[in-house]
Amino acid sequence: MTFPPSFLTLAFAFLLAASVAPLLRPAVNALGSSSTTAVVSGTSTVCGIVAGQATQRIECYQDNRLVSVEPNASFEAISGGSTFFCGLLSGGSAVLCWDTTATSFPPKRIYYSETVKLIDLTVGDDHVCALEVNTSIARCWRGERNGSKFPSPPEAWRFRAITSGSGYACGILKNNSRVVCWGDNAAGAEIQGQFGDLTMSTLVAGVSHACGLTSNGTLVCKGNNDHGQLVVPFNSAFEFSGIALGANFSCAVRRTNGLVICWGGETDRFEYDIDSVESVSFETIVAGSDVICGLITWNLTMTCWGPGWSNKSSNILGSDLPLGMIIPGPCVKTPCSICGTYPNSETLCHGSGTICRSCQVELPIALPLPPVESPPSQNLRPPSHPGRSLNRLSLAFVIVGSVGVFVGACTILYCLWAGVCGYVGKKLNYPVQAQQEVPETSLDSMANVDPSAQHSRSVSYKGQSSGSLNRDIGRSWPSKQIDKTEVFSLSELVAATNSFSSENKIGSGSFGAVYIGKLADGRLVAIKRGETYMRTEKAREKESAFVSELALLPRLNHKHLVGLVGFCQEEDERLLVYDYMGNGSLHDHLHKTEAIGASSKILNSWKLRIKVALDAARGIEYLHNYAVPPIIHRDIKSSNILLDSNWTARVSDFGLSLMRPESDQKYVSSKAVGTVGYIDPEYYVTNVLTTKSDVYGLGVVLLELLTGKRSVFRNEDGSGPIGLVECVRPEMLAGELMAVLDRRGAPPTTNEARAVELVARTAVRCVSLEGTERPNMTQVVTDLERAYSLCEESHGSLSFTNPTLSISSE
Repeated sequence: MTFPPSFLTLAFAFLLAASVAPLLRPAVNALGSSSTTAVVSGTSTVCGIVAGQATQRIECYQDNRLVSVEPNASFEAISGGSTFFCGLLSGGSAVLCWDTTATSFPPKRIYYSETVKLIDLTVGDDHVCALEVNTSIARCWRGERNGSKFPSPPEAWRFRAITSGSGYACGILKNNSRVVCWGDNAAGAEIQGQFGDLTMSTLVAGVSHACGLTSNGTLVCKGNNDHGQLVVPFNSAFEFSGIALGANFSCAVRRTNGLVICWGGETDRFEYDIDSVESVSFETIVAGSDVICGLITWNLTMTCWGPGWSNKSSNILGSDLPLGMIIPGPCVKTPCSICGTYPNSETLCHGSGTICRSCQVELPIALPLPPVESPPSQNLRPPSHPGRSLNRLSLAFVIVGSVGVFVGACTILYCLWAGVCGYVGKKLNYPVQAQQEVPETSLDSMANVDPSAQHSRSVSYKGQSSGSLNRDIGRSWPSKQIDKTEVFSLSELVAATNSFSSENKIGSGSFGAVYIGKLADGRLVAIKRGETYMRTEKAREKESAFVSELALLPRLNHKHLVGLVGFCQEEDERLLVYDYMGNGSLHDHLHKTEAIGASSKILNSWKLRIKVALDAARGIEYLHNYAVPPIIHRDIKSSNILLDSNWTARVSDFGLSLMRPESDQKYVSSKAVGTVGYIDPEYYVTNVLTTKSDVYGLGVVLLELLTGKRSVFRNEDGSGPIGLVECVRPEMLAGELMAVLDRRGAPPTTNEARAVELVARTAVRCVSLEGTERPNMTQVVTDLERAYSLCEESHGSLSFTNPTLSISSE
């Protein structure tokens, strides 16, 4: 992906100034573990599986040159050794390896089977292992040490996961989650002995040590400790996610913000090449013996550092590796039923599958405090000023952290005592998402909401009294809001959706799949159903989205917001029932013409396009200025703008929304959330959230309406993917609006052309990189009202009166 220089400059400044909050990260990666990136230590080679192409092929970077790896086939995972790396073909039918000491990287197939498929490919320094999908038996190949072939473990051992180090491999057993190792290296036996009876959820191996997360989320390291690689700093439950290990160092990704912390290694040797990388958020990291590489969250490109990394001439935001965008996880064709899909994964996989999110427990609370500097890491990630003493700063963090833990514990105890933490009857303490990131007073103020801001729906309890319902739900939201919604039984909604048949499925949202249903009284409704609840970390996120929407929607009443009809809570089922929007989503009309049809009114009427934009802006303006307390949506996108049977647009999907105090206070959230292509870059890199983040998302929607292009798309020549903002904003600023305008449908009339020009000017201001340069929603509504008023009946050809856009911050 290419970005204009101004974008890189400002993004670089952001990264220097603040921590970055990633979206949910994929699985753990390290030396010898399955990933979509790999480091080959002996030849300073870095490889990745490219994104946005018809085949998820492998491309490598070595000695300042790109190497396109043959065959041009789709791979789901790669892993690197000392002088070679291997890839697992999509579907798991074959393992191919490439010798990186040769110029052309000749492939060698070491496994093929149409019946026995593999998963969890790992490569040590000179051996390869993988798991059989059906049996969970580990198989190993290749590599000669001391004249003997590297052994496979006993078939009686069945694994949940495996990883490979230097001359050994280890795995987590399925039956008891304990660590066992095999091979002819004494390091493996030492590691297994030190892990002992610990039960582990993840495990990664380095040259002579291994680290992993225990079943309670704590990071532990075992094995050789000659360089302090086992001494984990700032360790607490669920603090870390991704892990990467080298010869004598360890690194981990912080779960809350994606920052990398490293420890061990030789003093002053493992340093970032520039200070800016200290503030970069990473999706995944991977290591060689003395090299670390990471996949940057905000643009999915790679950067590397460490004494073994020779190319240090251009190390800004991963630009030293011209590999393009790399997929953050394997593209799979099966539904991601438990933990949902990675944002925009269909585009990243070029329509050939989706990328599943990993199930991870998120930290429970993020208070709206000013951003603080992340604690310094050791050796591999020094402070910006290496000479500064860390003792006083470390002590401050210890004190602040201790106070935070104490306050958090007291809050949880009070929450449990008072019954405000969720479903008391179900013993689930899943807080409302809004509660996670704003003061409690924001929720308390809901009890005194202006009645005009509520739905005036009659109460219709199906076999359940208001009192019993509120006791079951607890105090996660005020009872007066629940009493405005209907409570449905599961059997009613099963009957309404024909048992949730695939024919009734019409979409998906932050909470789950959406189905059209017909109630017994004849009403058509949209029913959002969360995935069947399992006791996984993802259950918390799903429950939070369910509770968030149920807490917010009953108190909102506006013609441009989708109305909540009712809900169902039975056993593990969570369902929300909405007004049915007969004309679907704006996204489908703009980008799925094969399903909607070329005769879509949206495509054939510039006046209707501008009306839809104005409707959505009015709905968001209501959230920002008139809801009590105000609400930030956080996921404004074209698929969340729905059209009713009269083509009135309404904003939907409040699963990620949060409430804030009525003052214009900024927020620091535990992680930036949203959708790739729409998320506000300033919020993404600083974690500071304001209403201007919704303005940015609407700006992207305006660009979609003007150009007909997706928020992330491929060029006609097959290059990309590229972001819509990065592609069209420079052309619009240069006065080239005609070059990017959607050519489908009838050309604008003279007055419509003037209106389109005004919308373009508004859109460009909305997607300014700095929030202070964006208009507020009231200003956006005013501009769009002016544009819509210009769309009167008139005749004439396309004529732009002022082709060069004049952008201002007013």
